[in-house]
Amino acid sequence: MTLEDMIARRDALLAARWRGVRTVEVEGRRITYASDAEMAAALGDLERRIAEEQTGARRRIVRTTASKGL
Repeated sequence: MTLEDMIARRDALLAARWRGVRTVEVEGRRITYASDAEMAAALGDLERRIAEEQTGARRRIVRTTASKGL
């Protein structure tokens, strides 16, 4: 998904949320959200992805291991 696609989806989702509508249509695809909390989570995810794309930040992966020392 390109930066422009993510921005278009975010804008459509914001507009629908402020109108009180739970169904969003972007590029011919219709998405219906169950609740406002689900829409907020989707917005948060899009905002995070847009910020990462704009700053060029990479995700950090932390892997841990444990042993009983036996």
